[in-house]
Amino acid sequence: MTTTDGAPVSRSGTYPLGGDLPVHRLGYGTMQLTGPGVWGDPADPEEAVRVLRRAVELGVTLIDTADAYGPFTADLLLRRALHPYPEELVIATKAGFTRTGPDAWVPVGRPEYLRQQVELSLRHLGVERIDLLQLHRIDPKVPLADQLGTLAALQAEGKIRHIGLSEVSVAEIEEASRHATVVSVQNRYNLADRAAEDVLEYAEGNGLGFIPWFPLATGALAQGDGPLARVAAEQHASPSQLALAWLLRRSPVVLPIPGTSRVAHLEDNAAAAEVELTDAQFEALAAAV
Repeated sequence: MTTTDGAPVSRSGTYPLGGDLPVHRLGYGTMQLTGPGVWGDPADPEEAVRVLRRAVELGVTLIDTADAYGPFTADLLLRRALHPYPEELVIATKAGFTRTGPDAWVPVGRPEYLRQQVELSLRHLGVERIDLLQLHRIDPKVPLADQLGTLAALQAEGKIRHIGLSEVSVAEIEEASRHATVVSVQNRYNLADRAAEDVLEYAEGNGLGFIPWFPLATGALAQGDGPLARVAAEQHASPSQLALAWLLRRSPVVLPIPGTSRVAHLEDNAAAAEVELTDAQFEALAAAV
């Protein structure tokens, strides 16, 4: 199923992020708008700009980025493509990694570093306040109270609207919540990898948005003539579209953020919002892993 008409992403439904930021549930992630190893500029910056503008045309109102993507490459592309931003657009970013080269990610949660990165994100994105600032990773060398306390202080200063977490356990969410109000969590979760099921259930039960990264993965499910192939044939949809449709059906707090560097792929992903799985199809896909 592919569509280029109207704003198909609006059919994914709406979620009130933080209670006061309504977003269409099918978002977009910027990580692929960089060079190899999430480092440096993309091979085709003009296509990257077209992707971002087309995402908004298709109804995307949640864009997830990070200071570490490039570093700052994705943020500068966002600003070039969309600033001044549409009023309904929510930009979520992250801080807590430092980059030393392609595919190199080092967690740094020292208060002065987190503050520096938030200030740089404000400047690079061209905003006065970050809608959602997510701690990209917990730094095990720094007390969590210091990391969340820094974000809470920046929130009190008006530089952050809402605070989220990334790649955390339920216990870590509960500990973090003692030091700041947490509204979302971003963990790896997809049709083929549901190791974060307990985190999703916690988010659902405690009013947190759940942002699954790597949402398109289907693994071996896309091979052969198993349930994924059968449902794809029934729905006239691609495996990637089914992976997104399954996530959207899984829980109303799930906010998938598929990324791509090509407009054609973006449009294919957006069409997943129009795929309505039957109860039987949803259960067949859920039971396939």
